[in-house]
Amino acid sequence: MDLDTVRTFVAVADAGQFQEAAVELAVTQQAVSKRIAALERGLGVRLFTRTARGAELSIDGRAFLPHARELLRVAERAVASVRPGRRPLRVDVIASRSAQSGLMRDFHRAHPGIDLDVTMLFDIETAVTALRSGAIDASFRAVAAPGHPLPEDIDSVRVLDEPLQLLTGPAHALAGARSVTVAQLAGHRIWMPGIAPGTEWAAYYDDLVAEFGLTVEATGPNFGSDALLDTVFDTPALATFMGGHTRLIWPAGHDLRRIPVTDPTPVYPHSLLWHRDNPHPALAVLRAHLAAATAGHDAAGTWTPGWVTPR
Repeated sequence: MDLDTVRTFVAVADAGQFQEAAVELAVTQQAVSKRIAALERGLGVRLFTRTARGAELSIDGRAFLPHARELLRVAERAVASVRPGRRPLRVDVIASRSAQSGLMRDFHRAHPGIDLDVTMLFDIETAVTALRSGAIDASFRAVAAPGHPLPEDIDSVRVLDEPLQLLTGPAHALAGARSVTVAQLAGHRIWMPGIAPGTEWAAYYDDLVAEFGLTVEATGPNFGSDALLDTVFDTPALATFMGGHTRLIWPAGHDLRRIPVTDPTPVYPHSLLWHRDNPHPALAVLRAHLAAATAGHDAAGTWTPGWVTPR
């Protein structure tokens, strides 16, 4: 159904005259008459009765009017849903307890007037595809992992270096340490069932293992963070790496320990990705907020893989 004819019908119904409707719509009276005639042909009914005073709705016209108004309201909502600045800013944060999620919570507190949709996509290929299609406006990723170059139309900026911590149960050999060096971790089993081959975090930990001779095990199914915390508590020989900004809650009886890693401190690099032609005005606000809120990168005493972009 042609929305222009529906809009013209509503204008005539409200004005009661074809001429007044034509003035409101900035078209000729002849154009109004043609549109109404086309709508009536399409519906197979008469919508107006001509009178000396103008145009009165017929019985069918009165029945059609509320539906016509709703059609126009739905059309306006559809346009608003994709109009830059009118739809929510859609951002991929990978996981709800991650550092990226914390960055977006801080952004929301600083800019409560900006509507947000937060989503969680698994791998960088999916995220890039979503950016290029417009399904999302931004994504947090570690770039550019070997074999995963960014397309030319995707821009990125490094926004956060997150230090790794060692998470242990109270019976672990390192549980009492105030900090541990990377060298001290050699020979200890570090269990990380969430490492999936081909992901950027798999590339990160592969380089970490190769650089420092660590033992990182990704065996077994990934049942989520709660099961991971239970296993670390129940198994004194196991520890895991955890981002320093990752939010975790565990039962009080677990008495888990988050221990800083030093000499050097491995940091996980988070970058913001977006399509360079994305016009959403809130995207620029997000980038400016992250630039002001996060510290510098590649600080002395830290380590990242050689493929990590420095900017």
